[in-house]
Amino acid sequence: MKRVTAIILAAAMALVFALSACAEPAKTGVFGFMGTSGDGSVLLKWDYKKGTEYSVNYKRTDAESWKKLCEISGGLIKVKGLKNGVNYDFYISAGKAESEAISVSPSKGKKTTVYAKESRTGFGSTEDFVAEMGVGINLGNTFDATGDWFAKTPTAQETAWGSPVVTEKMIKGYADAGFGVMRLPVSWTVLADSKGNIPDDFLDRIEEVVGWILDSGMKCILNSHHDGWPEKFQADFDGTLKIYANIWKQISDRFKDCGENLMFESMNEVGFDNVWNQYGGTQGKDKAFDMFKKINQKFVDTVRASGGNNSERHLLIASYWTNIDHACCKEFSMPNDPAGRCAISVHYYTPSTFCILEEDADWGKARPTWGTEDDYKELYKYMDMMADNFVEKGIPVIIGEFGCSSGNKTRKTVENWVLSVAEEACKRDMVPVLWDTPGGEYDREKCKFSHPDFIKKLVKTAK
Repeated sequence: MKRVTAIILAAAMALVFALSACAEPAKTGVFGFMGTSGDGSVLLKWDYKKGTEYSVNYKRTDAESWKKLCEISGGLIKVKGLKNGVNYDFYISAGKAESEAISVSPSKGKKTTVYAKESRTGFGSTEDFVAEMGVGINLGNTFDATGDWFAKTPTAQETAWGSPVVTEKMIKGYADAGFGVMRLPVSWTVLADSKGNIPDDFLDRIEEVVGWILDSGMKCILNSHHDGWPEKFQADFDGTLKIYANIWKQISDRFKDCGENLMFESMNEVGFDNVWNQYGGTQGKDKAFDMFKKINQKFVDTVRASGGNNSERHLLIASYWTNIDHACCKEFSMPNDPAGRCAISVHYYTPSTFCILEEDADWGKARPTWGTEDDYKELYKYMDMMADNFVEKGIPVIIGEFGCSSGNKTRKTVENWVLSVAEEACKRDMVPVLWDTPGGEYDREKCKFSHPDFIKKLVKTAK
């Protein structure tokens, strides 16, 4: 009989070739397990945590006893030396935790992927989940691109705002630098039809990139980004809510068997300035926040109703305009979640005249410097507001975007602001996720950071 061998495809995976009989798996505790057929091989993937050793167990479906193939410290392995057309069963174990078993048949033909129908009781608390993230980074200006000048295809959208086609090597470079979570902004409606039906090839592409993020060891936050919700909801709330729900139903269905390390985020920066002028007065404020809460509630209800792992998936709830003042006002409230697994998202671009402007505008004078005593007091105030109103009440906080433009600033000033924000967020057990785009901190062509020493300091703020 041809010996079964394994090729380990992730770094730091220790291979042990001893084969030993195993008991029937209990089928709980390891998540995101899937197997993809190949020519004489099966590619196995699962959600893994750094520092954990996993055992890969297998048998022919018609055999009685299980055997341990190897032990690895990653979440990806290609098992070779299998016979095409023969069914093989696999499961993954880590201590007392075990996945459900899957049955896969190698084939020279079309590849098929089998997902484990996992136990729904294995997700930990959202507080612990968020605490494991450390510092994160956005894959910005990529799948969130909008416009009417490019072809309505996944590749055209992906590259429309200057990004090269995303590769697995590119994603791995972010993980190797020490980032614990990647936020993946996606503008779904750009390629969807008027009812919100998403093309299969676009879902396939997003699923591929999500898989690379998870395989790298990072967690992934998948959202709805530049989908025009502010304008659409103000024009036709009920009709748009149906489209919004349809978008999330398709996303949920596609990823319902994905493990714990994938998080969904309800929306990006959304508010209704035609209903309530956030820069003056309170007229219309209650209505605007009521509209906003209904959208977040629809998000939670849609994801939970899809079943699978989505019944427990960690969800990130956007605050009104992702603004800290609005998140902490009495009109804002979190949606009801039967699973009790929600965190809140805010963005931090304060002071805006420093972070956003590179030249004067009609709404403000560009600031090239930051770091006065008053600047730090402002930073502490906003970080304390989120800690007092959410972290201390058991609601984890993710700062889904923070960053500043660099055109009119010294590199030292930019780094000081970024590191100060990250440090103060981490001190209060919040997760800062840097906004990064093509031409920013990471060279996507070379798959390396332009200022590696700065990145080392940034990721260490969470240590």
